[in-house]
Amino acid sequence: MKRLLLKKTLESLQEEAFDEKHSLRRSIGPVNLVLLGIGVIIGAGIFVLTGQAAAQNAGPGIVLSFLLAAIACGFSGLCYAEFSSMIPIAGSAYTYAYATLGQFLAWIIGWDLILEYTLGATTVSIGWSGYFISFVKGLGINFPAALSGPPLGFDPVLHKWFLTGALFNLPAVALVAFITVILVLGIRESAALNAAVVFIKVAILFAFIGLGIHFIKPALWHPFIPKNSGQFGIFGVSGVLRGAGVIFFAYIGFDAVSTLAQEAKNPKRDMPIGILGSLFICTVLYVVVSLVLTGVVHYTKLNVPAPFAVALDAMKLYWFSPLLKVGAIAGLTSTVLVLLLGQSRIFFTMAKDRLLPHWASKVHPRFRTPYINTIITGVVTAAASAILPLGIVGEMVSIGTLLAFAIVCAGVLVLRRTHPEAKRVFKAPGGTATPVLGIISCFYLMAGLPAATWMRLVIWLVAGLFIYFAYGRRHASVHLATRASIKGKIIPAETEPLK
Repeated sequence: MKRLLLKKTLESLQEEAFDEKHSLRRSIGPVNLVLLGIGVIIGAGIFVLTGQAAAQNAGPGIVLSFLLAAIACGFSGLCYAEFSSMIPIAGSAYTYAYATLGQFLAWIIGWDLILEYTLGATTVSIGWSGYFISFVKGLGINFPAALSGPPLGFDPVLHKWFLTGALFNLPAVALVAFITVILVLGIRESAALNAAVVFIKVAILFAFIGLGIHFIKPALWHPFIPKNSGQFGIFGVSGVLRGAGVIFFAYIGFDAVSTLAQEAKNPKRDMPIGILGSLFICTVLYVVVSLVLTGVVHYTKLNVPAPFAVALDAMKLYWFSPLLKVGAIAGLTSTVLVLLLGQSRIFFTMAKDRLLPHWASKVHPRFRTPYINTIITGVVTAAASAILPLGIVGEMVSIGTLLAFAIVCAGVLVLRRTHPEAKRVFKAPGGTATPVLGIISCFYLMAGLPAATWMRLVIWLVAGLFIYFAYGRRHASVHLATRASIKGKIIPAETEPLK
């Protein structure tokens, strides 16, 4: 019975998605997809977490970490494209899973996405704070140390928490509060503004490479993979592996390309070009940037929220430093906005399905925004940004994202068996090898992350399962039965017009 309901759900949504009369216009070519992918991928990870992963885990071998992360992204991206192309309508992995894999797995992915988006915004806001403080310092303004960092720190070698002496990270809190207000009031994103921010981010990285290449000291690359400290993940080969898990955050967003399957001119050709092309270009860019970063300043000095600022100071390029910081601040601001926007919409959709309390899906009568869950998201993110250290938050984002991608890859395998007849705009090449390798590569990178990070993930998932079985399962089932009897079909949450 359950499988029959899922089949009807899938068929209903596919009728809507593949209806030529009401479908989206196919106007995007491979070049546009590649450019979109580059714009989405280049963001917080490269500006924030690269230095930390080099300083604590991989040293100059962070280059190899980027390559490992890119491989996992390639397999996962192809599977994500197939998964979303079965129902190429506006949505997310949660929506696709609900219609194809069922309510329980949809809950797991949705709960995991909440972790990814919320802590992703936390990580970026902490990095934003680092660049902001460095920028105002260049203007002669010394921001109080007590208000510019988390009160808690974590030593990855000793596995101990310690007090830093700071009270809280005020700039990070202020940024999250400001963006939360904007999202509650409603915002219509300007394509021209977004394009300008993307151009600035890419231009800054190219300028950094062009200038930094003249200051490289090859001696700083030796040893390329520092000797292991005696603990797994602290340098050595295991450090490269853990570094790949940590900087996986730098690739988050590439899956946005796969959501455009319905608008691609030739999905079977354009989707793999868009996904793999953008990943390849960004990987090359990341590799060169990390070589320059570790070639101009010793990797042990990069364990800061603003590693590029440290590198520029080491090169004594004081005239370029303000430009880089302004560009990084602008780029990271837009990233926080998109992450908080995405989190509130996932929250909204799950509440519409009654998996979360219905009040979380309430829309403001004037602004037409899901104001309650947006405010809750903002408060939680601001609190996390205020007190948590960068490393802990970044690792949680990476492990949560890797788990979501592994589930998507597994979902492709399941759907090929349970719904072989379903129409697919794009099918990942390589047969079963691609999703299997995607699962293996994701769990391989997850295995390199600290045991404490795994424990935090388990605690998060257990909390989610408690909410699901205590509240979501019962309320969602009643809601689905009611809607099925009224509409004659079962689909995930209908959406209300949002701004």
